[in-house]
Amino acid sequence: MRPTSTCSWPTPSSETRGEHHQPAPAPAAPPRRRTLRPDRGPGSGKSTLAARYPSTWRLNLDTYRALATDDESDQTATPVAAEIQNLLLDARLSRNLRIVVDSTNLHPQVRAGLLVRARYWQRPALAVLFDVPLDTALAWNAARSRVVDPPIVTDLHQLLPTAEQLRDEGFETVYAISDLDF
Repeated sequence: MRPTSTCSWPTPSSETRGEHHQPAPAPAAPPRRRTLRPDRGPGSGKSTLAARYPSTWRLNLDTYRALATDDESDQTATPVAAEIQNLLLDARLSRNLRIVVDSTNLHPQVRAGLLVRARYWQRPALAVLFDVPLDTALAWNAARSRVVDPPIVTDLHQLLPTAEQLRDEGFETVYAISDLDF
């Protein structure tokens, strides 16, 4: 089942001038009280989408792993990176600031933790589901500067939730990337 909601908030650049334009084909900016969270594995376009937003909005585990170990792919640093992300997530949610969580979020317990934080701060959360076909994700992954082993991409692809699962978990709005002009 595909979501039927559309994006109707102003773009980041127009918002600061008080102008409002037609809705952007992809979520131009999460509404002020929302957290945008991409769901998908490597090579699916998560970071490409996140890069459309101001750097201060983006929380990225790869960045925090790199800060901790000088290697963004060092998975042993994920617990430290997650602590940093959670600290910044709480800081931004408590100030009612926009957030784009740029990480795979493929495990239900990880998504549940993000939702708990959003609820605690009384902020709605929306998800972008990167329902990219496996062949496409593998091709994009192969073209990346930091290639993830194809069997890992395949395994992570199997963990991809459905839009219905994400809504059942508590995400107010779910965008499927296949429905957006991305």
